[in-house]
Amino acid sequence: MARVLVLTGDAAEELDSMYPVFRLREGGHEAIVAAPTTRAVKLVVHDFEPGWDAYTEKPGHQLPVDLAFADVRPEDYQALVIPGGRAPEYIRTDPDVARIVRHFFERGLPVGTICHGPQVPAALGLLRGRTTAAFPPLRADMELAGATFVDAPDVVDGAMVSCRGWPDLPEWSRAFMRVLEGANVSV
Repeated sequence: MARVLVLTGDAAEELDSMYPVFRLREGGHEAIVAAPTTRAVKLVVHDFEPGWDAYTEKPGHQLPVDLAFADVRPEDYQALVIPGGRAPEYIRTDPDVARIVRHFFERGLPVGTICHGPQVPAALGLLRGRTTAAFPPLRADMELAGATFVDAPDVVDGAMVSCRGWPDLPEWSRAFMRVLEGANVSV
């Protein structure tokens, strides 16, 4: 089974973060959570409420962290997941995140992005010529990064699997697990 690195931070969306961690573990894979530091990250709950033009945000659970970005040896992992929420806005500027994410893209290893997660590879120029989903208001950002935006729940481009957000997680999860299994990765 694969060792899958999950890159996150404070204000990551709760379902975007916990669902893939639990699904990977359920599937027999090892999900390792990395963040700026090793303290538990504070997740948030994004929801869509009547009378609001944008999603709302409430405090969520905490997610235990296994290691800090600076301590990640990307060669120890066979796949990467980047959950959404607000965390991608700031982790994308971390030089260790850049080092880690480039490793997976350069080797064509499985990468899953959820909701705002594509902001990380977009900021690194890694989506140029790729096809991706993302939270729909990010369409212009994805296109400016050189990607083709697709408004769908499970966009697969080679070894990269993306979706629009937590309502898509069942479809995204099935697609990501298929890509992971097809990559013949093992610990």
